[in-house]
Amino acid sequence: MLNKLKSVLLISAISAISIGFSSYAITYVDIELQLLVDISGSVNSSEYDLQLEGYQAAFESDNVQNAIINGSEGQIAVQLIMWSGPSQQEVSIDWALIDSASAADDFAAQIGALARPFSGMTAIGSAIHYAYPLFASNGFEGFAQIMDISGDGTRNSGMPISVAQGKALDDGVDTINGIVITTDQDVIDQYYDEVIGGDTPFLLSPATFTDFQDSIEEKLVAEIEGSMPANMVTVPEPSSIILLSLSTILMFIRKPKFGRA
Repeated sequence: MLNKLKSVLLISAISAISIGFSSYAITYVDIELQLLVDISGSVNSSEYDLQLEGYQAAFESDNVQNAIINGSEGQIAVQLIMWSGPSQQEVSIDWALIDSASAADDFAAQIGALARPFSGMTAIGSAIHYAYPLFASNGFEGFAQIMDISGDGTRNSGMPISVAQGKALDDGVDTINGIVITTDQDVIDQYYDEVIGGDTPFLLSPATFTDFQDSIEEKLVAEIEGSMPANMVTVPEPSSIILLSLSTILMFIRKPKFGRA
């Protein structure tokens, strides 16, 4: 009887351990990717549709699907979050494993079915602060944790961007990339100076929402492959800025006129 009881207890212990391990099972992926989609008031209904159509078409594209399948692990994890004002953030599609063309198509279909949950101010810092803790318990382990932020305006509400960005990077987010849908230099500068950060970050700036699809596709491929996109925003090196400034100044310096006393 005692031996039988011991056997039962042993089997129960092994089962409990097995359940424990399965509860904390980790799926290894090439990257863990968060897509933070701006749906603030400056994004009208047609622009909202074009933005989501861009994400949907990118995940349906051969370029993105081939990049996923040909990665070291052959799979990525993706989460999509919509954001606007300080308290307006929503996980629209929770962490999904994309490990095949069909899985990418399914994710794209989910994007196409999303309804807009709100519209308000532009709280970029608050969006980052909301999103970065969601990496911690997602059940995936990637070579990099990447946060992607789209937008068409500068911060006008919520947590300071630098504070949120610093917390996210300190907490383990490897890279924050950006894509701004505008030619407004103030927006481009803020994203370049304050939003993007971490390991080899980059910023893309398609001029219009209709150009967004090509840029989002280029961005996703670069992130999956660990490369840098060809059309990323760059700034001149400090030495180039100095030389340019000097040459501009010299253009306006007139040669002294020598004449008779």
